[in-house]
Amino acid sequence: MHPVLIELKGITKRFPGVVANDYIDLTVLRGEIHAIVGENGAGKSTLMRILYGLYQPDEGSIEVNGSPVVIDSPRKALQLGIGMVHQHFMLIPRFTVAENVILGSEPAGALGRLRRKEAEQRVRELCRQYGFALDPAAEVSMLSVGEQQRVEIIKVLYRGADVLILDEPTAVLVPQEVDELFANLRRLREQGKTIIFISHMLDEVLEISDRITVLRRGRVVGTVPAAGTTKSQLAEMMVGRPVLLELEHPPVTPGEVRLEAREVTVAGRGGRPVVSRLSLAVRAGEIYGIAGVEGNGQTELVEALVGLRPVTSGRILIEGHDVANASARAIRLLGAAHIPEDRHRRGLVLPMAVWENVVLGHHSRPQFLDGAFVDRKAIESFANERVEKFDIRLSNIDVPALALSGGNQQKVIVAREFSFNPKVLIAAQPTRGLDIGATEFVERQLLEARSNGMAVLLISANLEEVLSLSDRIGVMCSGELVAEFRRGEATPQELGLYMTGTRRAGATSP
Repeated sequence: MHPVLIELKGITKRFPGVVANDYIDLTVLRGEIHAIVGENGAGKSTLMRILYGLYQPDEGSIEVNGSPVVIDSPRKALQLGIGMVHQHFMLIPRFTVAENVILGSEPAGALGRLRRKEAEQRVRELCRQYGFALDPAAEVSMLSVGEQQRVEIIKVLYRGADVLILDEPTAVLVPQEVDELFANLRRLREQGKTIIFISHMLDEVLEISDRITVLRRGRVVGTVPAAGTTKSQLAEMMVGRPVLLELEHPPVTPGEVRLEAREVTVAGRGGRPVVSRLSLAVRAGEIYGIAGVEGNGQTELVEALVGLRPVTSGRILIEGHDVANASARAIRLLGAAHIPEDRHRRGLVLPMAVWENVVLGHHSRPQFLDGAFVDRKAIESFANERVEKFDIRLSNIDVPALALSGGNQQKVIVAREFSFNPKVLIAAQPTRGLDIGATEFVERQLLEARSNGMAVLLISANLEEVLSLSDRIGVMCSGELVAEFRRGEATPQELGLYMTGTRRAGATSP
């Protein structure tokens, strides 16, 4: 059989005001793991959505097995043997593994009755064939994130796919689950499957891929073999300049405790505790990182700390002042800044101009008032200074925040939260969705804040980021702080055991 399985030629896709894909050529070989990497907005997802039939190209052609094809729907893609596993799972929690796998392609017998046992047996055979540890009769709501991802992959295989497009497949996995996923992918490759792997985790890309195609601003920069290519080379291809992947972590002597949680309990929906008797302390000149699988109480803890969710019991202290159940404004006035995990819902008013968002929550400061009125010129001068200092890329400060890229939206939030000399910073997922260049910038700001004596609480699903930036690391599981480590004391694998509840321990002394 011909080694070239898929060939994209001159693919161009335009959206209003932007060319997402600009005459892209891409060749995918049969039986390889081919990674697609690039910054946010580079065109990765658009290109794969075209291949999967979700978008139609404005120009260009696609060949599969040497024959021109028109892929005008996901159904047509699946008929051609091309399946896609999306970053956000599309599973029904109350259904079993088998029910989720066959949904939409159910085997039916006489009078249209579902042949349930046959379906479960087929799913069981697929799991055995590809080495996926899954029980077809298990309810999906009871599965781990890694197991749910396996269900999504089996769904695609059940429909006969020979090509699997995986969009950011490791984004929500702990290290052990990443290892299991990679073992599954290698087994799929050995059995003749072809995998297209979209990711921004360059270490993982180099570990799992055979070849890597780099996109930048909608164009192909180049395709390189994974063997012999370095992480720094890939980063420079993606960004167009050298990128410091290992930021310097200078020694800083921590000062007094500035943020403290004492036996804090926070309720979720239905009144059930989602944070249970949690205690931690963050000192001036220190980054305290919280690691944990998402959904283990991190979001609710942050909301309680910044005044967005009530505390059921316990105390929250900022420089000795008890702020449990205080308003978000009162907490901000005590010197607490907040980078929210959802920048659209919590961090910005998207229809408002950038100059307005840069002072949001601080617009009543005397420096921005002229008597009883807002001093527009003072705010615009301040906003222009922030834009320059934080390298926010835009045409002018009058554009609405929604017109900016995700990375520049995040820079607006970082610029605002760092600009009023906060004593405490609570940073939740500060680099989520950012490309490698924007991530480098935000992480530099966090380390600079630490050096300047700020107390930083960092909550991130990116374990590499937590390990790189933190002076101490606490691990959350099921709403509790189950372990604490000083910098360098724990490996990613060990943290993963605590994150998944496999191991528990008492906290070390601060």
